[in-house]
Amino acid sequence: MRTLILILALLATPAMAQPADPVTAINATLDAVHDAAAKHDGPRYFALYADDAIYIGTDAAERWTLAEFKAFAEPYFAQGKGWVYHPRERHVVVADIPCRCVAWFDELLDSESYGTSRGTGVLVLRDGQWKVAQYALTFPIPNDLAHGFTDQIKAFEAKSKK
Repeated sequence: MRTLILILALLATPAMAQPADPVTAINATLDAVHDAAAKHDGPRYFALYADDAIYIGTDAAERWTLAEFKAFAEPYFAQGKGWVYHPRERHVVVADIPCRCVAWFDELLDSESYGTSRGTGVLVLRDGQWKVAQYALTFPIPNDLAHGFTDQIKAFEAKSKK
């Protein structure tokens, strides 16, 4: 009888409960990330990230732990500045593992500053909430323009090494 009560108690525990539709919850998390950034709401923005998150920016030098990313972004937010990205298209995949606690995504974004951008990343389910574990922001370059841009990058990097 004790075993049955324990099993029923575990099944009723909120931490064990999974959202009925994780994709809806994941989309809400990602939409909240973009909304908080646009409103330069640092506390809300960073609360949407896992404690061990990594943020990868558009510059090759931008691979930041959450603490490093906060150090970069918090002064920017404090000045009343944020960044505005509007999702145009998003794809979400929840890992086919029993816990259904890991997902990855890619999204095309419209940026007020940069035009078309792409975000990709991984989310993890922690304490019943989806958190961004990794986010990478890129600028998708049309293939017809790629050599011109990569040649400029190579020349810039060569000059920087001198």
